Amino acid sequence: MMISTKGRYALRILLDIAASAAETEYISLGDVALRQEISMKYLEAIVASLARAELVESKRGKAGGYRLARPADAISVADVVKAAEGGISPVACPECDGVSCSRAGNCLTVDLWKHLDNMIEHCLSAVSLADLLSGRNLSEIFREI
Repeated sequence: MMISTKGRYALRILLDIAASAAETEYISLGDVALRQEISMKYLEAIVASLARAELVESKRGKAGGYRLARPADAISVADVVKAAEGGISPVACPECDGVSCSRAGNCLTVDLWKHLDNMIEHCLSAVSLADLLSGRNLSEIFREI
């Protein structure tokens, strides 16, 4: 599985918003774009997918911008990657996505891909934005899962 720049930037954007404001404050996308060195056009496209996934909420006007839709400890890395990438499956295999495949009865690798998919999901779901912001040791988190 390769997480694209869209997925990596989505995580950076949410971490920037979480770190830059109190829960009730809205952050300007222009400020995020400057701090994260991401073009405004690309940033807007990413934030649109984050808004559709209800990870951020917006407010128009002078004091407007974006803020997290939930507390940072309630947003996992899996939530972010799924919103940005459309999923986190390690392979583009129809059977692994739960859709019928003409080779399903003969596929010797389907269990491997399903297991890997579950491991990735479990790993990314165990880490929240708050964990990353706090600098929590990821080895500790992974030992707990």
